[in-house]
Amino acid sequence: MRAPLLVVAALLLSACSQPTVQEAEFMQRLSALCGKAFEGRIVSDDAEDDAWRAERIVMHVRSCGKDEIRIPLHVGDDRSRIWVIHRERDRLALHHEHRHEDGSLDPVTGYGGVRDDRFSGSRLNFPADEATKALFDANGIPESGDNIWAIEVRPTHNLFAYEMERPGRFFRVEFDTSKPIDIPPAPWGLD
Repeated sequence: MRAPLLVVAALLLSACSQPTVQEAEFMQRLSALCGKAFEGRIVSDDAEDDAWRAERIVMHVRSCGKDEIRIPLHVGDDRSRIWVIHRERDRLALHHEHRHEDGSLDPVTGYGGVRDDRFSGSRLNFPADEATKALFDANGIPESGDNIWAIEVRPTHNLFAYEMERPGRFFRVEFDTSKPIDIPPAPWGLD
């Protein structure tokens, strides 16, 4: 009786460390964009984003591995941001890397979270994790501890979208993946 229980336990543990079908589909959709860059536009209407609306916004799916995809985001001449989608234990996670022009890391970097249970092959939601909440508290932006980020990849709609939502705040930028553009310069610190 003990041997069958051990086999079942081993199978359950291995299933927990494998990506779900939806996560695998999501990573496949993202990987199909690897090496390409796209111009985006802000589609949310928060006045707080007006400065970004005035700039050219470009994302570049720069590197794709089995368990990590790195997507630099350029806002005008600002090349400080990289979205990092990676495997963290048994789930995909999104973290944000921020660098200064000299390549040094910003004090507010590495924030994000692991995907929650509301997900599909085309959209993942990432609520702020405890380390992120502590980072935001330490840097005087505790309201950001309620952030939920989302990434959406819908090939049939030629859409890649990035979202950030919290009480009283909503930001969404969409990229048309049917129109690749020239590859932008490398993010700060990686050129």
